[in-house]
Amino acid sequence: MKEIKCLVVDDEPLAINLLEKHIQKFSQLTLKGSCWNAIQAFEILKNEAIDLVFLDIQMPGLNGIDFVKSLKEKPSIIFTTAYRDYAVESYELDVIDYLLKPITFERFFKAVNKYFDRIENDSEKIQHIKDNEVEEASSIYVNTNRKHTKVVFDNISYVESLKDYIKIYINEEVIITKEKISEFEKKLPHYFLRIHRSFIVNTQKITAFTQQDIEIEEKEIPIGISYKKEVISFLKK
Repeated sequence: MKEIKCLVVDDEPLAINLLEKHIQKFSQLTLKGSCWNAIQAFEILKNEAIDLVFLDIQMPGLNGIDFVKSLKEKPSIIFTTAYRDYAVESYELDVIDYLLKPITFERFFKAVNKYFDRIENDSEKIQHIKDNEVEEASSIYVNTNRKHTKVVFDNISYVESLKDYIKIYINEEVIITKEKISEFEKKLPHYFLRIHRSFIVNTQKITAFTQQDIEIEEKEIPIGISYKKEVISFLKK
């Protein structure tokens, strides 16, 4: 687990001292500062990437709840307070936990573990999204004969338009699906190139080209007059 940068905000010296001792017992937690009020905390947050704040609620000037509401980019918050009255309001701010003083190490330990559980779950969600993005970026499902057929982009040699249909050439196989070539073009990765009103080619499959056509697997595909300048410029890079 990465280093967790922590901040303690409390107007009671004894409370700060106790929280600092609790934090020191966790190898993953690094205390980046302790301050007495929300203004001091705000200055630290401007200059330091803080992951977790142990925040008192009743403080002079700006209280802890209003301070959290004022933040545009919020770190994770664990409230530390002598008052039960703010519990419901605090949880509406999606805080990790609400600790009542005096804070025992056992209770502190549970709160920190809640934080660890949350960042682990968030990490898994992010990875799941990334995995899905990779899958979406590498393939697509097309409608063929009343079923959805998976087509891997890297396997496509070229695409040919047939009015409202397209033919997708994959090695020796040809897949036909009802879709306009202009719409299908938007779904393709950056290495696909429109070379003609009726043809899109996978530039990774090109074996030769001239000013008039492109060759893929011994198939000569014409370059449209209106596409020629852009196509030749792309291929000469």
